[in-house]
Amino acid sequence: MQSRPLFRLRAQVATPQVAAAAPYGDRRFIPVTGGTFEGERLAGRLLAGGADCQLIRADGVADLDVRVTFETSDGVIFYMKGLGMRHGPPDVMARIAAGEHVPGREYYFREAMFFEAPKGPYAWLNRLIAIGIGERGPDFVQLDVFEVL
Repeated sequence: MQSRPLFRLRAQVATPQVAAAAPYGDRRFIPVTGGTFEGERLAGRLLAGGADCQLIRADGVADLDVRVTFETSDGVIFYMKGLGMRHGPPDVMARIAAGEHVPGREYYFREAMFFEAPKGPYAWLNRLIAIGIGERGPDFVQLDVFEVL
């Protein structure tokens, strides 16, 4: 697979809201409170109001469903939908759940991203799929995002 860097995203997130022991597993709603993104072709800020809605499956995998909005440094707003998963050894996942910053190389965190941008200088985002390789910190998520060529 060929890819090229798109941007690095650092999202600030609030404390998860958890509905434990739901029929399909634990549900987590994690509000996005802001953040930044920066790459060679675009940069700006992540707007507050989005969220990561997760399902923690019986096998310990977190299914990720992310919906957020971005604002470029020149004022253009676009939308992103991300679907992914995060999993790792139980002790590593327990450390993350306890709020410890665990390096991303110790677990699997991948997300497929799809964008909706208005006509204009960022319309090219509407015609690509991106893959993010992530890391979860105590109050942030960081993703290195690559355009799949």
